[in-house]
Amino acid sequence: MKTFLKPLTMAEEQYYLQQYQRGDMEAKNILIERNLRLVAHVVKKYQGTDVELDDLISIGTIGLMKAISTFDSTKAARLSTYAGKCINNELLMLFRSRKKHSREISLYEPIGTDKEGNEISLLDVMEGPAVDVVEEYSTREDIRHVLDSMKSVLSSKEYEVICCRFGLFGQKEQTQREIARHLHISRSYVSRIEKNALQKLRTLFPENG
Repeated sequence: MKTFLKPLTMAEEQYYLQQYQRGDMEAKNILIERNLRLVAHVVKKYQGTDVELDDLISIGTIGLMKAISTFDSTKAARLSTYAGKCINNELLMLFRSRKKHSREISLYEPIGTDKEGNEISLLDVMEGPAVDVVEEYSTREDIRHVLDSMKSVLSSKEYEVICCRFGLFGQKEQTQREIARHLHISRSYVSRIEKNALQKLRTLFPENG
């Protein structure tokens, strides 16, 4: 298990950002190293796809580097808030470029933009409590439509399995085995439920082009 350096305090972050903006490349390296934990956290959403973990980390780190280079402290309180979006956007770009080869790309396809103009995917919208989503994104009507549409095509058990598998709507992300224990069913049955539910979602949210 890779260990990450402790995140910077706000004061430390501001100091190293100022140093980097003055041309100190060592300060940039420190900002990268102390935010790799954030990259790993964002990348967790995309594990289980056909992209190797090392590749996801590499692409996520590129997003982090872009965030450090373009961060404007007058528009965001913390670098981590801004960087999280940049890392996610970089990973979404990767999946869009691989869409012809992805079997579950519908979860990562862009469905709109947030208030800062960053593209957001179905997975972004479905994560977290609904109230947080409404506060974060300007596409609240689309979000309500997505939620209602999912519930209209999935059975209650399919809905529960998908929410638990992908950590949606505030649920903790779980393995098929963990879900099986929770629902008192076999892991293979959970796998079949998940497969059927994803097929329904691919029909509900088809790929463009």
